[in-house]
Amino acid sequence: MWTRFNIPTDPSQPFTDFSRWRLRYSDAGDQTWHYLSPEESKKDPQPTVDKYWLGTLKDMKKLPPAKDAISAARNGFEFYKHLQAPTGHWPGEYGGPLFLMGGLVIGSYVTGMDFEEEEKLEMIRYLMNVANDDGGWGIHTEGISTVFGTSMNYVAIRLLGMEVDHPVAVKARACLHALGGATRVPTWGKFWLAVLNVYEWSGQNSIPPELLLFPESFPIHPHRFWIHLRQVFISMSYIYAKRWKAPRDPLIMALRQELYVKPYDEIDWPSHRNDVHPVDIYHPHSKVMDGLFVILYQWEKRPIEAVRNKALEYVWEQVVVEDENTSYQCLGPVNKMTNQIVRYIVEGRDCESWREHRAKRADFLWLAKEGMMMSGTNGVQLWDTSFIAQALVETGLAEDEGNREALLKAQRWLDECQIRENPKHYEKGYRQATKGAWPFSTRTQGYTVSDCTAEGLKGTLLLQEHLSYTPKLIDAQRLYDAVDILLSMQNSSGGFASYEKIRTTQLVELLNPAEVFGRIMTEYDYPECTTSVITGLSHFKKYYPEYRAAEIDDTIRKAIKYLHSDQRAEGGWYGSWGICFTYATMFALESLSLVGESYRTSDHARRACEFLISKQQKDGGWGETYKSCETGIYTQHPQSQVVHTSWAVLALMYAGYPHREPLERGVRLVMSRQLPDGSWAQEAIEGVFNKNVAIAYPNFKFSFTIWMLGRAHRYLETLEA
Repeated sequence: MWTRFNIPTDPSQPFTDFSRWRLRYSDAGDQTWHYLSPEESKKDPQPTVDKYWLGTLKDMKKLPPAKDAISAARNGFEFYKHLQAPTGHWPGEYGGPLFLMGGLVIGSYVTGMDFEEEEKLEMIRYLMNVANDDGGWGIHTEGISTVFGTSMNYVAIRLLGMEVDHPVAVKARACLHALGGATRVPTWGKFWLAVLNVYEWSGQNSIPPELLLFPESFPIHPHRFWIHLRQVFISMSYIYAKRWKAPRDPLIMALRQELYVKPYDEIDWPSHRNDVHPVDIYHPHSKVMDGLFVILYQWEKRPIEAVRNKALEYVWEQVVVEDENTSYQCLGPVNKMTNQIVRYIVEGRDCESWREHRAKRADFLWLAKEGMMMSGTNGVQLWDTSFIAQALVETGLAEDEGNREALLKAQRWLDECQIRENPKHYEKGYRQATKGAWPFSTRTQGYTVSDCTAEGLKGTLLLQEHLSYTPKLIDAQRLYDAVDILLSMQNSSGGFASYEKIRTTQLVELLNPAEVFGRIMTEYDYPECTTSVITGLSHFKKYYPEYRAAEIDDTIRKAIKYLHSDQRAEGGWYGSWGICFTYATMFALESLSLVGESYRTSDHARRACEFLISKQQKDGGWGETYKSCETGIYTQHPQSQVVHTSWAVLALMYAGYPHREPLERGVRLVMSRQLPDGSWAQEAIEGVFNKNVAIAYPNFKFSFTIWMLGRAHRYLETLEA
């Protein structure tokens, strides 16, 4: 049993000495937090970037007040360049989802993989800081309390060392009981609690590994699922089929009593297989899914042993393939932990896989002023670095003498980040080609993402071809490799999905078992991914007009046709990765501008501009809430947001919007929120995935504000003329 702690009741102050934390980097940009001894910390001064993310930065000088948009942009980067890592990328938080910490802690507990005491204390403090007023937790930091969020995080704080009678534990337990207790947790929560041995497997619907034995042409073969679901399903199915659970210990036995509203031994577990509290349900089971669960329930009573064993052998092979393809980092935080459990079940602790998983687990831990969280990936390195590089070039700030070193470092990192080879087990793991791609985070994680590849390509081209002082680090063949990847990923609709082409029909969404997520079963066309590809290929054409020119033109033409068809009747585009209509509409209007469609020449662009103008708030800004993503209907935030305002003004400028006043009001709003040191305060959460889970992109408040302000300065001058 892990160490018990005497936890303070006030989480507003760190539970550890924040002056001893340091953020370390590999050349590839992998980033991990380390707690130094007092002696080590004295010899190793804490850099500005560490202090910023820890909330202890107090010594930044005040900058001359901005007199216009370009000086505000210049002040913004004067601050932001202090947050650049020595390796050249911009590190940052990627938190928000609150179902991840429970999986991290449970997976570590059951595999005998402890944390450092300081990590435990800051994890507890983070969960205390993001708890709702009723004591519970939601599916993300801005969500209302749910059984999923509350049960997972209650278990986490108890495993990490909080005593049962701590006021936070008492209040959280009361919230959970008011919701009916943990029997009403959604499917993923049932899985994790069963692994911990505080929920019975008989109360869990089937996760059949036999699906992997179906012909690969079958529409519901797992290789056709969306890749995040696929990787989670594979390792979860192994654990489920084995009905593996942690050995009972005093803490597990205590949790069995704490999580439920009736004695554990009196619970009729099978009756709770589909018992999910309404507050948790975003995507109810279809009748098809419920019917299939009835059939699978009977199958699980007497599975054919030879078939199951063959399936488990194949699942095991896929788990090993994923680990080795990603250097044990895995695609994301969920399958990172489920893979870790599978390897532990088969190989135990005294083995290489256990040590490798322990080492890579740290890549997902991020320390912020609220405490230590589990990130949605191992970071946002490529995404954030490419955007600020583009912003600086397009605004002219890259030519400032004082900014050149930062741009050269960013260019070197983009060179380092590009993936040079296909995965080690390429075809065996059903993987999209990766040679030439850029990932979302780092080359270590190594997954192709369409829009990340396009933005990495665009950032590289702008740095290498547009600036006079940068070397040509990435040669033409490597740029061709990136273009080859992008051209291979277009769907028949003309649109682009995220990690790979769509492999099956959207009807498989009828088999979505998760209750809490939408659109998880297969890939979809996304306007954001499509528009990034359009912009990336369009910039490539400027500098390399001969390479696959006809195919690039045809790809862009089809992508624009898809973009037209995906526009909503009210004029905007729905965003699946950022919040929401403002985000996707900005990308869409940038793409349309590259093919000559503007406010004056295109009905699509004009309707989009009028849609955005109709959403401008009284103070001149724009702001949406994550509810737009949940409902598909634009939902105003009570306060305008500097990030959303920057997206909206950028969108209007891309479209050539001819009226000054709305643009000037947006610019003034962003300038008015700028702090004396050039930074902006953190506002509402910026991103989303699976329609129902908000996730943070805190560096957006620098990249897009700087980008918008710098472009606005030039754009408003043209309107004056």
